[in-house]
Parts: sequence; C-alpha cells; structure tokens
Amino acid sequence: MRIGILGLGRIGTFHAETLSGLDAVESLVVADPFAEAAKSAAERFGAEVADSPEAVLADGVDGVVIAAATDVHPGLILAAVEAGVPVFCEKPVARTMAEGVEVLRAVKGGDVPVQIGYNRRFDAGFAAARAAVRAGELGKLHTVRSTTLDPAPPPAAYVAASGGIFRDCSVHDFDIIRWVTGREVTEVYAVGGNRGADYIREASDADTTGAVLTLDDGTIAVVSNSRHNARGYDVRMELHGFRDSIAVGLEDKLPLRSVEPGVTFPSGTPHDFFMDRFTAAYRAELTAFTEVVAGTRPSPCTIEDALEAGWIAEACTLSLHEHRPVTIAEVRSA
Repeated sequence: MRIGILGLGRIGTFHAETLSGLDAVESLVVADPFAEAAKSAAERFGAEVADSPEAVLADGVDGVVIAAATDVHPGLILAAVEAGVPVFCEKPVARTMAEGVEVLRAVKGGDVPVQIGYNRRFDAGFAAARAAVRAGELGKLHTVRSTTLDPAPPPAAYVAASGGIFRDCSVHDFDIIRWVTGREVTEVYAVGGNRGADYIREASDADTTGAVLTLDDGTIAVVSNSRHNARGYDVRMELHGFRDSIAVGLEDKLPLRSVEPGVTFPSGTPHDFFMDRFTAAYRAELTAFTEVVAGTRPSPCTIEDALEAGWIAEACTLSLHEHRPVTIAEVRSA
C-alpha cells in the first residue's frame, strides 16, 4: 500500500522510518511546511515529496499518517476523511476539547476509519496486563498505579503551547488505565508542584504532579508524572487485585536503583527516551494501522477513546488549579 505522512518532525520522521520497514507498505509520499525536512525524509526512506497535504491526499495514498503540529490536526483529519482516506493521527485530536468534539461530530457515522496514536496500547506488557484483567487472574481490582517520568523537560516553547502536563503527558496514563482496566473514570483529585525549570512555572504549569482517579467500580488509580527523572524514562503500571498483583515495566532497563543489600536488579542500561522504551509498540501500532487501511480490523483507538482520556486531563487540570475534587461529568458539561 501507499502511505502519506504529513509532518516530518521528530515523531513524523520516526514513523517514516518505521513504515518504510513494514512489508505491507510499498511506498511513502511525504509533506512538511519545511521543505528541507521533507527532502531529508525522502532521501533517507526513498519517499516521494508532495508540496502540500492536499497534494498528498490527491496522490493515490491508501492511508495517511498525521504527525504535524496539534493546531492543524482537526483540519487534516477532516480533509483526509472527506477524501475517503483512512487516517492515523498522533494525539491529541485537537488543541481543545471543544474542537475535538466538533471533529467527532463531523466524522461520526461515516465509514472512513480514524486511529489516534496512543502507542501504549500496543506494548507487550500493557497488552498482557489487559489480558490478565480480562481473564480475571487478579480478581476484583482495588488499586492501580501508573507512572510516567521523563528524563528532562521539553523546551520552553513546547511547554507554553502544550496545554499543560496533564494534557500532553499524563493523558497517556489516563488512556492506558481505561484500556487495561476496561473501566471509566468518574472523579479526580490532582496536585502539582515545581522544583525545576522556571519556564514551566511561568507557563502556569507544574513539572511534577500526582492524581488520584476514582473508577466507576470503586477502584482507585494513582497517577504519578514528572518532567525531571535524572535516571531515565520511567513508564510503569501496577495492578493490585484481591487474588494477585502484576506490574508492567518491571524489567532490567527500569530506571531505578535498588539500595537493598545484595540486590542487583535492575541491572540493564536504563531507558532514556520514549522511542527507546516503545520502539516495538510504535511498530505494532503502525502495523495495526496498515490493517485498518486494508479493512481487516477496526480502529484500535478511536476519536471517542482519545476524547475520553482528554476529559480526564481536563478534570485534572481544573482540580490542580482549584485545589478540589472534580468529576468528569462537570468538565463535560462546562
């Protein structure tokens, strides 16, 4: 099949490399506002260059991957759907929930599939955890812990435009909690602080946060996030039930150092970047998209899924700023 790629920054280039190695993909056509980025990608991956998103969509592509700036996600999703081209779009659907809801309304009921990029759903560990929960191996859940700790904060320009740590970082935890447990979040309470980069505080954001989520069956989920984790990129999940407890990410490259006498675990080189931690998951995610394009599977992460994680992020952001519990129903009706 022939796949278009819109946006060739860090993640778009990474997707181009991954797609170029998939057996199902015969050719790529790429576009980026910066001509040099498109030219470089074309030279590295044998892709063709188009001078605009419209040209990509008119160039006989079977599917399109959107890795452009968040501001243009809604317009590009709608343009691809109107052209009848299956879409893979990196999260978020839009900069605001209101825009995201409008995109959903515009495409709902149509037959052009849209997949949103939440790569943890394709990680082997998270998939095994979901299977264990579904099979009842843990018994009734009572506690979930989900962690995302970045080794260093993103640039000031990114932080200023990201919408905040809950919307651009924690949202991965929110999505994977929903996906693994099969439950919905009903209420949140969030706290945050700044012990690091001044520009994060100046953007009215926090560099370290904690959130307690109440799920619709009474399970408590605790989410921990930080922009500062000197030992590496730390993504984990624990699930505790009345019958058993399991962990995702408990492996030799886990960026933690044990101080217990005689304990050498973990002994590997710590993960230091999300592309390192989730290389296989990204490949599986884009392989899934080729199956969506081929019509052999439905979208494994819909716009509806992405918006549900977004509502949790909205509630946590409000809770942080107002120092109070916030229900999901409250932010939906705002």
